[in-house]
Amino acid sequence: MTSRRPLAILCGRGALPLQAADLAQKNGRSVFLLGLAGSAAPEIEAFDHLWVKFGEVGKTMGALKARGIADFAMLGAVPRPEFHEVKLDWGAIKRAGEIARLFRGGDDGLLKGVARLLEAEGLNIVGVADFAPELLAPLGRIAGPPPDDEALADIAFGRRLIEALSPFDVGQGAVVARERTLAVEAAEGTDAMLARVAEMRSSGRLKLKGRVGVFVKAAKRGQDVRFDLPAVGLGTIETARRAELAGVAIAAGQALIAEREAFAAAAEDAGLFVIGF
Repeated sequence: MTSRRPLAILCGRGALPLQAADLAQKNGRSVFLLGLAGSAAPEIEAFDHLWVKFGEVGKTMGALKARGIADFAMLGAVPRPEFHEVKLDWGAIKRAGEIARLFRGGDDGLLKGVARLLEAEGLNIVGVADFAPELLAPLGRIAGPPPDDEALADIAFGRRLIEALSPFDVGQGAVVARERTLAVEAAEGTDAMLARVAEMRSSGRLKLKGRVGVFVKAAKRGQDVRFDLPAVGLGTIETARRAELAGVAIAAGQALIAEREAFAAAAEDAGLFVIGF
């Protein structure tokens, strides 16, 4: 049964944090939004909220304790800061050395380290499945025609590729065409990677004819699915269309879809298939 305890959501960019907050309320939970300054949308102010900056641990914990909130979630894209950009408040100074060590390595290690710090402060980290499961990709067809055999082979190749790269914390997505790796997502993010594929096709560097290739998106092996889940949205469809891909394949139950109805409609209009595997 879904917990009815109050929930805090740390909000990054995009529509997902707001959609999750709305669904959590509909599912019977009160929500408190922590908006990361410079990332979160101003619409969080429609909810009980507090604006915070990186490093304001004391301010955050004080607000949560005052409201009796122990359940904590993180949603939305956040540009990774460097340690010298983080302004630690008095609540974080005591952990300055530990926080500095978190910045040595990839994003997955950083996020897991942040989760450990929050848990050490007494918070319970929860995932979308606990309060807004409607945001998770379903299994099977989501939009467009069924993928053909060539696309299915590309999806299988892409899944193996992401699995193999998991220990290196490279990213959560890849573009594959005819079982050839065209691009792997790294620090640039999904949209920039797809834009790179689009540029290679328009310049003739990739001499592919017609709609071919699949963008495959999945969580890395060993990833903590309570946070930093793969996510797709309207921007994904637009960049996949410009890259002249045949479709998009995302991990069912482990990937988020922002604005699902509009996302599916955009895929149909673009002639792209979208499936959950």
